[in-house]
This record gives sequence, C-alpha cells and structure tokens, in this order.
Amino acid sequence: MTVLIPGMTGNRERVEIRPESEHHSILERYKRGEVANLLELHNKTPVWNDETQSYVLNFHGRVTQASVKNFQIIHDNDPDYIVMQFGRVSEEVFTMDFKYPLCALQAFAIALSSFDGKIACE
Repeated sequence: MTVLIPGMTGNRERVEIRPESEHHSILERYKRGEVANLLELHNKTPVWNDETQSYVLNFHGRVTQASVKNFQIIHDNDPDYIVMQFGRVSEEVFTMDFKYPLCALQAFAIALSSFDGKIACE
C-alpha cells in the first residue's frame, strides 16, 4: 500500500495543495514524478515467524486477531516509527492508532480504504 499526503512545512504545518484540475491532483503529480511537497508512506513489510509459520507484524498488543486487513504504515526513512496501525480485535471490531504527520481524517480514510481494494486505486 502506498499512501500520499501533502507534505509538512518546517514549522509542522500541512502544505496546502489545491489542484485546479484533475491534472494537478496529488495522484497525477506523483505519476509524473512531481513529489515536491508530497509525503509518501508505505505499509511495513511483515517478517517471517518460524514458530507460527507465517508473516507477522508487532502491534504491541493492540491487535489481537490475525487478518489480511491488519497493517502498519511507515516512512521508508524510519521504518521503526509507526505512523499508523490498523487491525482486527474481534470479528467485527478493529482498532486504529495514528500519529504525526497524519491527522484523524487522513488516518480514517486510509483505514476505510482497507475494506475495499477498489477504493483509492487508479
């Protein structure tokens, strides 16, 4: 999963992006390689666990059930800083944690997109 959000200024304020047409949208700018003022985040790659014979992520007790919907979002420059994590805690209940540079709306939108592979896709 790749997440694109407006970048942050030196004083931790979000860069304002107001596309005048679809050609100037965040996705179209990214496709053209115009990544100035954009922040690119990715899902953390799980590691193989010999004991469980599966790929796992450490959610530090916040996620209690295995699910293909469980994920953690990081910036490639610091893979130990978890920007967001989302996962199943019971059959119909999920938990979401997020921190800087995401806001609540961005984190919620990312979480919603994990329920349908067609949302937020090209």
